[in-house]
Amino acid sequence: MLDPKDRQILRQLQADGRLTTLQLAERIHLSPTATAERVKRLTRDGFILGYGARLSPEKLGRGLIVFVEVKLDRTSDDVFGQFAEAAKANPDIMECHMVAGGFDYLIKARVADMSAYRSFLSEAILNLPGVRETHTYAVMEEIKNTGSISL
Repeated sequence: MLDPKDRQILRQLQADGRLTTLQLAERIHLSPTATAERVKRLTRDGFILGYGARLSPEKLGRGLIVFVEVKLDRTSDDVFGQFAEAAKANPDIMECHMVAGGFDYLIKARVADMSAYRSFLSEAILNLPGVRETHTYAVMEEIKNTGSISL
């Protein structure tokens, strides 16, 4: 179970993963030693999965977001497994979710532009194992993009 101090730690680190233990301790009003122990426990227990920098997609030539609905030709464990492995291996795919509903997977990708998307669709998505049909939604404006989880 998470107590209020644990939640404060998670909120602070989620907002700024570069905080030092001393800075974090000051913000949550605990000693640095107690704070460090809590962070170790939260990491060991799987609440903290890692740290990373948020990069600018536009500056890196990946300004276009596309969501692709994928319908498979058959839904068997072997096709699901093959599809999942191929999707994980593709660096352009940022997220891939198996979903319930009118299609099997929802993919989020970032590419440079529509020309790059055309190549991505034909060379990557349509070559994934078992793909029967796709529907694509190009994002016109990104309203909110956060990895933060409400605590």
